[in-house]
Amino acid sequence: MATKKTTKGTVGRPKKSTAEGSLARTRKTNTPKPAPTEDEIRKKAEEIYHERMARGEYGTAEDDWHKAEKILKGL
Repeated sequence: MATKKTTKGTVGRPKKSTAEGSLARTRKTNTPKPAPTEDEIRKKAEEIYHERMARGEYGTAEDDWHKAEKILKGL
């Protein structure tokens, strides 16, 4: 009966192949988030305004606009 020699650690592992059909890792690309539109900012600023009024806090439309921009841009 002949015995087959194997190298330690290679039994049961599939061979790595660079030929077609092998599983290749794909890189995940991060696409930049599109900038919010003026209409989106306006709606968010209005929402911030209504919340601020409900709390009875002082503020300006410009403050609401800048806060809306920061929120929508993820800053």
